[in-house]
Amino acid sequence: MYNLLVMGLGWPEHESTFTVSRILEHTDAAVAAAHRRDGEIDFDKLMRYPCLFMPEIGADEEIARIGHITRVTPHGRGEVLIEYAFDQQVPPIDLGALDRVKRDLQIGDFEFTRTHWAVKRVDLFRVMVRSLPARRNRPTLFQINEPPQIDDNQMSAMMPFNPAFTEVYRTIQGVGAAVGMQVNRADDIWIDHAIIQDIVRLIDRSRIIIADCTGKNPNVFYEAGIAHALGREVILIAQHIDDIPFDLRHLRVVTYHNNGEGRADLQARLEARVRTILGLPPVSRA
Repeated sequence: MYNLLVMGLGWPEHESTFTVSRILEHTDAAVAAAHRRDGEIDFDKLMRYPCLFMPEIGADEEIARIGHITRVTPHGRGEVLIEYAFDQQVPPIDLGALDRVKRDLQIGDFEFTRTHWAVKRVDLFRVMVRSLPARRNRPTLFQINEPPQIDDNQMSAMMPFNPAFTEVYRTIQGVGAAVGMQVNRADDIWIDHAIIQDIVRLIDRSRIIIADCTGKNPNVFYEAGIAHALGREVILIAQHIDDIPFDLRHLRVVTYHNNGEGRADLQARLEARVRTILGLPPVSRA
């Protein structure tokens, strides 16, 4: 058995109120009857089961958590206060992943759009272990969002921190402006005390990363490797093809000259590639 608790905008940490009339909705009649005592809901019995805390589809963060209820107390007319804890050993679960296993979890389509508390005759952990991807070890040097929280309007530029690349960066910003995307590089932000965390945070939320490999800068290759590992779209650029190491030679590289004409050509070629990635129509340059 497990408790399925669905709340419109999602579940805050620790506690939330819940309407009693919606408890045991979408629950098999025999199961619902077994969790009533003298006509009242048997919360002591419900608290023995693990819980799947879900937001409704359309919430700002469509992320579910697994946890357990620690206490249920009356709270005003027709409501109870639920105190709970999320299992920190189980990563957040994207609603898309839950949709793929909804039949195994006995979750109906309508339940994704209805605030309610159901009880399902299912071994929650067995289904999750069998059906969801295995959890990988999380990085220890920096933190990434799990599940990913990509901003479709974010593009990032990875390049040496050198004044010689100022106009190149402006060129990339021009590409972003042409397709309606914001462009940043690591020195534009300062949120964390460790610069690597700011860099990874930018990569992690970017839809597209443009990495300038000119000069074989090791930092740029390190950042491009992180972006590749996270599955982001990475466009490699360089002023000379010899700046691209052997291990990356199988990838397409946009080469350019760092002068006015060369940067204009770079912007046109990058914009064409970005439009292809985003599924936007090409620009007519007739």
